[in-house]
Amino acid sequence: MVAALANDDARRVFARLVLEVDDDPFVGLSPSRRSHVRSQLENAGLIREFDGEVVLAADVFAETLRRVAVSRPTGIQRFLRDERIVQYPARPAERLELLGWVARTVLRPGEVVAETDMNDRLSAHTDDVAALRRYLVDAGLVERTPTGSEYALPA
Repeated sequence: MVAALANDDARRVFARLVLEVDDDPFVGLSPSRRSHVRSQLENAGLIREFDGEVVLAADVFAETLRRVAVSRPTGIQRFLRDERIVQYPARPAERLELLGWVARTVLRPGEVVAETDMNDRLSAHTDDVAALRRYLVDAGLVERTPTGSEYALPA
């Protein structure tokens, strides 16, 4: 469809049909050019013949849009852009899933990291590091050592 409309003559013919400006939308084209442009537009599904006349295939755009699948993020990807949190889920289960992903991304089992290192790792996922760190601890997905200066995944 786009390739057909990239052709200047085909685009002009299509525009004349859309705007209903001429009885003959192919006006000014040689017979061979007329045949070529008509074939392009028909093959693209933009026009068709009806009762001996060339008419727009009015449903072609709606049909094309229906066929094209829009890829929408699912799961926690709905709340991330380039692995950064853009919004926290309202549903507790989804929020826990997102926080669990963050915890597993920034820490390895058995690893204990200083608060400054934890902050650096979390900053890859949010601008509000303190809030994310608190959410992880409150959800029980990350433990703070008794001194409060180090973090680890729960044993």
